[in-house]
Amino acid sequence: MPFPLNFTSGISQLSAIRFADIVDIIIVAILIYKIAKFFKDTRAVQVLKGIIILMVCVQLSEMFKLNTINYILQNTMQVGVLAVFILFQPEIRSALANMGKSRFSFLTFDTEENSDPTLNVINAVTASAKSLSEKKIGALIVLEQNTKIMDIIRTGVMLDSAVSTELINNIFFPKAPLHDGAIIIGNGKIKAAACVLPLSQNDSLESELGTRHRAGLGVTEGSDCISIIVSEETGKISLACNGGLTRNISPNVLKDALKKLLLKEDQNQKKVNLKKIVNKMKK
Repeated sequence: MPFPLNFTSGISQLSAIRFADIVDIIIVAILIYKIAKFFKDTRAVQVLKGIIILMVCVQLSEMFKLNTINYILQNTMQVGVLAVFILFQPEIRSALANMGKSRFSFLTFDTEENSDPTLNVINAVTASAKSLSEKKIGALIVLEQNTKIMDIIRTGVMLDSAVSTELINNIFFPKAPLHDGAIIIGNGKIKAAACVLPLSQNDSLESELGTRHRAGLGVTEGSDCISIIVSEETGKISLACNGGLTRNISPNVLKDALKKLLLKEDQNQKKVNLKKIVNKMKK
């Protein structure tokens, strides 16, 4: 049975597509995506919407033979090209500057999208712990993992903000309104601050440990959370995980331990020996 004519013509058209055509389409699609993403959530996006509406009106006026309106709109579009460069001058300059940073940056996605959010959290938390330790400012940072602790998050002030060293430092500044309590970080964001944590039920803890250390340890006894504690009295950094507490570690050891705990390949690992990891990092 012979194939229909439409099917045969469709096959012949597909066979005429060259590899260069496919590459051309991909590049255009990436450029459209990059332009749309660049103008997203900016004031310029409103102007872009207006230009798109104007282009649609030009096509409609041409389709329905509205000659006078079509003439006005087409001339407006010609002037509009110059207006776009004037209105978007800061954005265009910024885009060209970013393009010049890398030979292929205009064809690639942003570094924020390519980077690991967990690694960004580790870097920000480690830098913050180092800064707070040097200034002897007390801090309690909890990293949420698979076990969700929404009941604890609700005890604080909801933030849902990006993780940065500057923000963490500002939260724990002694005179800041949210400095008293813990911050909870999960899914690459600071979920809440000034949270109240359950105290550790371990009776064998050293008597010199204060409420901050007992709270940081307590939240890890019933979940897979990780706590970073900075002592207000001594400035020493401690790390708590799976009900274990390791004290007086350096920022470099903290970073290596967090990488080992959060970026571990075996995500099904039931228990992590924190002391073993930290001791290995110190060596």
